[in-house]
Amino acid sequence: MYGLVDYCGLVSQRMSKHTDAAEVLLERKGCAGVITLNRPKLLNTLTVGMIRQIYTQLKKWEQDPETFLIIIKGAGGKAFCAGGDIRAISEIGNKNQKILQDFFREEYMLNNYIASYRKPYVALIHGITMGGGVGVSVHGQFRVATEKSLFAMPETAIGLFPDVGGGYFLPRLQGKLGYFLGLTGFRLKGRDVYTAGIATHFVDSEKLDTLEEDLSALKAPSSENVADVLETYHTKSKIDRDKSFILEEHMDKINSCFSANTVEQIIENLRQDGSSFALEQLKVINKMSPTSLKITLRQLMEGSSKTLQEVLTMEYRLSQSCMRGHDFYEGVRALLIDKDQSPKWKPADLKEVTDEDLNNHFKSLGHNDLKF
Repeated sequence: MYGLVDYCGLVSQRMSKHTDAAEVLLERKGCAGVITLNRPKLLNTLTVGMIRQIYTQLKKWEQDPETFLIIIKGAGGKAFCAGGDIRAISEIGNKNQKILQDFFREEYMLNNYIASYRKPYVALIHGITMGGGVGVSVHGQFRVATEKSLFAMPETAIGLFPDVGGGYFLPRLQGKLGYFLGLTGFRLKGRDVYTAGIATHFVDSEKLDTLEEDLSALKAPSSENVADVLETYHTKSKIDRDKSFILEEHMDKINSCFSANTVEQIIENLRQDGSSFALEQLKVINKMSPTSLKITLRQLMEGSSKTLQEVLTMEYRLSQSCMRGHDFYEGVRALLIDKDQSPKWKPADLKEVTDEDLNNHFKSLGHNDLKF
């Protein structure tokens, strides 16, 4: 889920007094560079201006000998980052392809930079974490979930696909869990975000402020020092400690049904399984964009053996193809604008999404490809 309101103007390294207009706060606290996504009323959705500010500041902090780690968090307590303003991107999509190219290019470049960052990067994924919010957290070295975390990649419901490196991290989760999450948009909450392998640590939400203070107070910390602090808080957390993973009893079904090489076979597997869980997933999948489902399955299958940069290059091609297509704009209309919850997908049936159609989405963009 993405935003496209372009607020430029770089933010200085030290900003102890901020106006309400600052969409991202960039501060030095002790040994830490702290990034606060600051659009709480809009669930801290990312804009291209925010992406540029974060990227530029991360570059500075990586070179700064006084900055030893990065902490990124969301303001307001309800969301880390719900992705972005997909209404804005749909409104601008047919009018300015250049802005769409710049947005996805810069977002994916930031995702890749976070993955290769040379200093410890700690994302406090407290509250809603979806789409672009996953992109600025999951590729970092440390991801801290709380009992209020809510993770999802719901893009197939709006004619998109789980991007921001979803093709890299989703197929690397246990069994076929990532395929299930990417195709259905299933929501994981609380400690399940940690158990699934998306978060590296779990901390009580009421302890986040003191955790940040303890991390910032470290003296010239190494990654091991940061990990020790996080592990201490993780170990002390008792919330839902003995609760089993919400999908634990269904993992055999997920691994079996979602191991197929085609969406049609996955649907047939669910139908043949016939359990209430399988039939519920069948109902969910049947609401999704047929094109998005086929794109997503191939994206995850190919991404399972690609590097992150190769995945992001592939996803950039897919993003531009989706922006030229029908289903994204129709999905946003049906779910967010008219809210009739009845998107008219084109094609409307899986069998109408041909191999040729699919191949066209994955085609090289030549000199317009994403390059690192």
